Amino acid sequence: MSFEKGDTVVLHDEHSEFDGEEGEVTQVMETMFGDPNYTIVFEEGQEAGIPEGQLDLVAEADDEEPEE
Repeated sequence: MSFEKGDTVVLHDEHSEFDGEEGEVTQVMETMFGDPNYTIVFEEGQEAGIPEGQLDLVAEADDEEPEE
Protein backbone atom coordinates (compact mmCIF):
# COMPACT_ATOMS: atom_id res chain seq x y z
CA MET A 1 0.00 0.00 0.00
CA SER A 2 1.36 3.40 -0.88
CA PHE A 3 0.52 6.58 0.96
CA GLU A 4 -0.18 10.11 -0.22
CA LYS A 5 0.64 13.52 1.20
CA GLY A 6 -1.90 14.31 3.92
CA ASP A 7 -2.54 10.69 4.96
CA THR A 8 -2.54 9.95 8.68
CA VAL A 9 -0.35 6.96 9.51
CA VAL A 10 1.08 5.04 12.47
CA LEU A 11 4.85 4.43 12.56
CA HIS A 12 6.17 0.99 13.56
CA ASP A 13 9.92 1.32 14.23
CA GLU A 14 11.26 0.14 17.59
CA HIS A 15 14.36 2.32 17.13
CA SER A 16 12.36 5.54 16.68
CA GLU A 17 11.19 7.80 19.48
CA PHE A 18 7.90 8.04 17.53
CA ASP A 19 7.21 4.26 17.47
CA GLY A 20 3.46 3.63 17.70
CA GLU A 21 2.55 7.30 17.21
CA GLU A 22 0.22 8.79 14.62
CA GLY A 23 1.59 11.36 12.21
CA GLU A 24 0.86 13.00 8.87
CA VAL A 25 2.64 12.26 5.60
CA THR A 26 4.11 15.57 4.43
CA GLN A 27 6.41 14.39 1.66
CA VAL A 28 6.72 11.36 -0.61
CA MET A 29 10.15 10.69 -2.14
CA GLU A 30 11.25 7.92 -4.47
CA THR A 31 14.54 6.10 -3.89
CA MET A 32 16.92 5.36 -6.75
CA PHE A 33 15.37 1.88 -6.82
CA GLY A 34 11.85 3.27 -7.31
CA ASP A 35 10.63 2.58 -3.78
CA PRO A 36 8.71 5.32 -1.95
CA ASN A 37 10.06 6.82 1.26
CA TYR A 38 8.05 9.19 3.41
CA THR A 39 8.53 12.18 5.68
CA ILE A 40 6.11 12.04 8.60
CA VAL A 41 5.35 14.92 10.97
CA PHE A 42 4.36 14.02 14.53
CA GLU A 43 3.17 16.21 17.39
CA GLU A 44 6.70 16.34 18.84
CA GLY A 45 8.83 16.30 15.67
CA GLN A 46 9.35 14.52 12.37
CA GLU A 47 11.06 11.51 10.78
CA ALA A 48 12.30 11.35 7.19
CA GLY A 49 13.18 8.44 4.91
CA ILE A 50 10.61 6.03 6.31
CA PRO A 51 9.84 3.02 4.06
CA GLU A 52 6.17 2.11 3.56
CA GLY A 53 6.63 -1.23 5.35
CA GLN A 54 6.93 0.65 8.66
CA LEU A 55 3.65 2.54 8.23
CA ASP A 56 -0.03 1.68 8.67
CA LEU A 57 -2.84 3.92 7.44
CA VAL A 58 -5.18 5.26 10.12
CA ALA A 59 -8.77 4.71 9.03
CA GLU A 60 -10.83 7.89 9.12
CA ALA A 61 -14.61 8.05 9.64
CA ASP A 62 -15.13 9.29 6.06
CA ASP A 63 -13.31 6.25 4.64
CA GLU A 64 -16.06 3.79 5.53
CA GLU A 65 -17.81 4.00 2.16
CA PRO A 66 -17.82 0.66 0.31
CA GLU A 67 -15.59 0.45 -2.76
CA GLU A 68 -17.12 -0.66 -6.05
